Amino acid sequence: MKGKVMKKAALGIALGACIATMAPLAMAQSATGAVAGRASAGDQITITNTATGATRTVTVEGNGSYRLTQLPIGDYQLQVKRDGANVGDAVGVNVSLGGTTTVNLGADGGVVNLNAVQVVGSRVINRVDVRSTESATNINREELAKLPVDQSLSAVALLAPGVVNSGATFGGLSFGGSSVAENAVYINGLNVTDPYRRQGFSSVPFGFYQEFQVKTGGYSAEFGRSTGGVINAVTRSGSNEFHAGAEVTLEPSAWESSKEDHFHRDGTLDERNRTSRDKSSFYKANVWASGAIVQDKLFFFAMYEKRDSNPQDFDTNDAFLTKSDNDFWGAKLDWRINDDHLLELLAFSDKSESTTDIYKYTWATGSKDRLKGDSVSGSGGDNWSLTYTGHFTDNFTAKAMYGVNKRSAANSSNQDSDCSIVTRSGSYTTRFGQETTPEGCHPTDTSIGQRDDRREAARLDFEWSLGDHLLRFGLDQEIMDSNSAVRYPNDGISYQVQAQNGGSSLNGTVVPIGTTAIVDARRYITGTPVTTEAQAIYVEDNWSVTPNLLLSLGLRADKFHNKYASGVTFAKADFSDMIAPRIGFSWDMRGDGSTKLFGNAGRYYLPLTNKLADYFAGSTDEHTYYVLDGWQQMEHPVAGTYLLPILGQQIGPVNTSNNVPAPEDFRTAVAKDLKMVFQDEFILGFQQALSPAWSYGVNATYRRMTRAVEDARINHVEGCPWYSGDWPIINPGETTTLWCPTTNDWVTFDSSRDGYIASGSGAIMGYKKPKRTYKAVEFQLDRAWDDKWAFNASYLWSKSEGNIEGPVNSDTGYADTNLVQYYDHPAVNERYGVLFNDSRHQIKLRGSYKLNEQWSFGSTFSARSGGPITAYGVVWPNDNRAAGGPGEFSGGGSGWLCVANCSTWATRQLVYSERGAFGRMPWVYDLGANVTWTLPVEGIDLKARLSVYNLLNRQTVVNVHSRYESTPGTPMPHFGQGTVWQSPRYTQLVVTWNF
Repeated sequence: MKGKVMKKAALGIALGACIATMAPLAMAQSATGAVAGRASAGDQITITNTATGATRTVTVEGNGSYRLTQLPIGDYQLQVKRDGANVGDAVGVNVSLGGTTTVNLGADGGVVNLNAVQVVGSRVINRVDVRSTESATNINREELAKLPVDQSLSAVALLAPGVVNSGATFGGLSFGGSSVAENAVYINGLNVTDPYRRQGFSSVPFGFYQEFQVKTGGYSAEFGRSTGGVINAVTRSGSNEFHAGAEVTLEPSAWESSKEDHFHRDGTLDERNRTSRDKSSFYKANVWASGAIVQDKLFFFAMYEKRDSNPQDFDTNDAFLTKSDNDFWGAKLDWRINDDHLLELLAFSDKSESTTDIYKYTWATGSKDRLKGDSVSGSGGDNWSLTYTGHFTDNFTAKAMYGVNKRSAANSSNQDSDCSIVTRSGSYTTRFGQETTPEGCHPTDTSIGQRDDRREAARLDFEWSLGDHLLRFGLDQEIMDSNSAVRYPNDGISYQVQAQNGGSSLNGTVVPIGTTAIVDARRYITGTPVTTEAQAIYVEDNWSVTPNLLLSLGLRADKFHNKYASGVTFAKADFSDMIAPRIGFSWDMRGDGSTKLFGNAGRYYLPLTNKLADYFAGSTDEHTYYVLDGWQQMEHPVAGTYLLPILGQQIGPVNTSNNVPAPEDFRTAVAKDLKMVFQDEFILGFQQALSPAWSYGVNATYRRMTRAVEDARINHVEGCPWYSGDWPIINPGETTTLWCPTTNDWVTFDSSRDGYIASGSGAIMGYKKPKRTYKAVEFQLDRAWDDKWAFNASYLWSKSEGNIEGPVNSDTGYADTNLVQYYDHPAVNERYGVLFNDSRHQIKLRGSYKLNEQWSFGSTFSARSGGPITAYGVVWPNDNRAAGGPGEFSGGGSGWLCVANCSTWATRQLVYSERGAFGRMPWVYDLGANVTWTLPVEGIDLKARLSVYNLLNRQTVVNVHSRYESTPGTPMPHFGQGTVWQSPRYTQLVVTWNF
């Protein structure tokens, strides 16, 4: 049998690594893989890591099955032994991230499932993973080097079917119709997802990664806290051989196409100002080394990277020139204590800081004038994790991980200590004309913001093989701290000049006669330390009912406690509140590992973010009004000559009505019976290897979410008059229990029927229960690399419908997770229909081709249909209270548009507009191409890869203005016109030298 394998290799089926196995096994937060299969009962299977020399041995069970789990990814030699003697030759095996490589062995020790595997030289690689019940895409660094894929985790994730770049103004990735705030990212098992809004993540340089797994559904029970998708990545490690290298990445601005200036149909410039002269050069270089500190025992991988980014943004009146000169360091240590015990240490720092100099700029002449000042931003932090893996018997494995992930987000200016914010209202400009001499010396007129996030993660995982059952169980804990603060610079007050007439009323006081303008001096402070403690326990039985049928039966339970630094509870949920069953099956239909039918059903919970508790911690928002007594000319060493408003007579007392004190009793702010958001998911799929190189698959997915956690406007509760316009956190559309200060008791009401009273008509109503569904059918065809070419194609049809997108609102550009406008008014979530992330058709192609040993080529192509265009009005029938704000990103918005008699609520004539009633945005196409040159000298590994992204330079609109009217019957001038566009073409050169 071994001879047959080698003959196939000699005939060219000894192919390169497979691209994107369609459905690898779900070891969700694991950075390892497994090997399993069938062999002669009683034989011993020994597997040896070719890089480190580590070995593991198991005895084949009486039923003929064997399994080796928790294996670091990489290449291995598998040897069959019988009565202490080798049987046949060793078989090469590749272990992929989160997957199980099936190797069935005959009595002679040779591989027998040849139709199901690909032979790469002498390594066996699965084409179909019959031990998987999930949907995922795997790809490693060698495969990515052949393709034009930008150097980011997001770019890798976009290779997977069902993953799209969100057109939201705040960006992010959408997995399977979910919002951008429902995903999770892991590096070597450490959760590095932003705990504050759940919209970002920490990362390391692309060259630091070894392999990626993009999970789009069907995760095992060990994984939770996500209802979208997962990016699971593992970093490089050292081996017994010393290796080192250097890599330089060049993206000069001269190699990028200009962004188009965008104008509205009426000829006015887009709100984001000019973009055609913007430039963005980016350069980075890294050096790395790996090897053995102690041969066969202690290994290292280390990298240092220097980055230089200098974007330039030229607007009509200002120029922003940024300098971002940052570095990265990272290291991985692997200590093989012995063959059964491994200790791994990962440490990296992704701290960064950039400074932007802000100049006055004259667009007509292209001249950069005086320096106004600067702004400074910072992000990132220090991260580390320690992982222990122990194989205590052939059948029992334990794994423990502890780590810390740090993030920060800061914005400031070097002029914060000198300069206050000075702005003017539109009414002041209308009355007194445009600014001539600069008013105020602050270069950005923005607050000082600082936020530090810290996640302390710990988990224990166990695997216990009992005959036909593989039991997996464990627990994890994450303590997530966020400490945020926002305040105004200098004296902590922002000064706005406004036109005002003497004798009018302001702040409960008559404005002095003769006054023509006033100053609104605002003091605003917000932010507080908050903590979320999250725990989970899980158990899962992977039961081989027959040699060809696997059942995965799992159960997960989560709990969390969201609280303040003082210890005061904001919200909490116990294990009994968040129970998530997971059931899956995989049927090896032919018994040879070449064809499988699989499916799964599961529930997934999404706990609260730290942003929610931070918002309710209270804020100071005080306004003091003064008569404007003219302007005082001042000098600043950087900003030069400027004017400061002279404060005259104070008008009335300090207005503290906008202060939001932290609730003394959170029982009025958070529902007693608050339940967490969950999503139910069902997947059915089929996959078949047509040959060792070709495979295809099809699967169908259905997702359903019927719960939300949001702040809702509650201005009526039967039996509790205290609620007259409050915004407690509840499950809208469900039974809610809140504390009633009036009666000093709990009050329970059905929020689908009560909670809101209309202004004018006095009608009492509630909020519709939230609902979001996602239906998809995916087709995929894959041809593995054979040292000549590779190809992958996928088509996805999907439909995303509902009355709520998720915990953010991309339609109106509101990014505060769980604090959007869906329940500001019953009209906002009244409509059920196509949602923002509904991209009905998605096509993705990628391929690579090797011309000879010197030249190779790669290409990627994606096409997706545009999202729906939905109109948002500001009122709805029988209510005098607005259902949406007057500005583009303010308030929610209704589906009712006023067409006549719009000034009075009782006589308005309204027409109803469905979601997507105004058509769809255009298709988005993206073509990438690269060429790689390899130095044709034996023994020297020198490559240069030139990649062009968005080769066709399509700058298609991907989001539009959704606000239809500002007040009833008053149309917004730019409805349906663009707000976000596809990035233009750019070029990247990567030169690598490895030795």
